[in-house]
Amino acid sequence: MDSDEFVGFRKKLNKTQSQMAQLLGVSVKAIHSYEQGWRSVPAHVEKQMLFLVARVMQNGNSNKPCWEIKNCPDERKKTCPVFEFDAGKLCWMISGTLCEGHARKSWQEKMKICRQCKALIPVLKK
Repeated sequence: MDSDEFVGFRKKLNKTQSQMAQLLGVSVKAIHSYEQGWRSVPAHVEKQMLFLVARVMQNGNSNKPCWEIKNCPDERKKTCPVFEFDAGKLCWMISGTLCEGHARKSWQEKMKICRQCKALIPVLKK
């Protein structure tokens, strides 16, 4: 998540920098640093920010779980944590997903795939 996207999401949530810091469990100085691009947004902060935006936009999200959107085969669903925990509308939030057949090694690598997926795209639109 880059600084412009972070600012855009904070504004979409209608929060001040101070309120956002409290919601994300970080300092106001950290929020300033993310927004100025001085520090990269850590995975746990990005994940929580996306979750909050997804909750605000819940009516704009697909009513289908990700395994239907991506037409996952039964064998993949059986071993995917998203299917196991019935989290198909928040699949991008769960580490260890099996999109494209295997789990990714890092949050950043996973998000490269997720940002192009129809399950997350409605959340990312400004």
